[in-house]
Amino acid sequence: MTNIPLFANRTQAGEQLAQAIDAILTQQIADQVTNPVTIVYALPRGGIPVAAAVARLLNCPLMIEVAKKIGHPENPELAIGAVTASGNVLWDEHNIFFRHTPKSGWRERALDAAISQAKSLQAKLSPACPQVNTQGATLILVDDGIATGMTIAVAATSLKALSPAEVWLCSPVAPLELSPWLDQWGDRVVILSTPKPFFSVSNFYLEFPQVQTKEAFDCLLQQNQDKMNPQKQI
Repeated sequence: MTNIPLFANRTQAGEQLAQAIDAILTQQIADQVTNPVTIVYALPRGGIPVAAAVARLLNCPLMIEVAKKIGHPENPELAIGAVTASGNVLWDEHNIFFRHTPKSGWRERALDAAISQAKSLQAKLSPACPQVNTQGATLILVDDGIATGMTIAVAATSLKALSPAEVWLCSPVAPLELSPWLDQWGDRVVILSTPKPFFSVSNFYLEFPQVQTKEAFDCLLQQNQDKMNPQKQI
């Protein structure tokens, strides 16, 4: 049994997500609950085209929060944790593979490798992001899909250290059973679809190519070009 695609591509998914987020923000303003500055943060690289559509509709800066999964030493594709470029770490201690793997320094090595990847990507993409004041702002954290939730959770932890009013976790698609867990990491969670069964994020997109670093940089620069001084491209 396979999942049926819900979105044509990341841009279309982002446009739908943007409408949902904008409706919530508009209602908050109408209810006079709050009207804070809004800043969109993307989880690179796949989250950037989705977040760009959100930032366009909200007419706000598009920033990045780089988070990388920490892979199991015997299966790098299996996430047993996640870390941000700024050093926030989240381990999946409930994962049976995490508990039963010998602690002979492998965690430190896996962590160091993930941090190195995160810092490298941060260095390549951050020149396309403007300076922003996050204090008291609503930070909209966006990814193209949530599978385990590890990377978006650790990214949210990092953003909360920036003294915002709220951090929202937003994505076009995520597993239904993950919803209660996500609630503890964000002040609000906005997910367009929680289909069952849930096998892979890519299954819910008709087109889901890997986003290259240059493409991600150009996408950031295009959204932020009127919000920053011209900077050297990669």
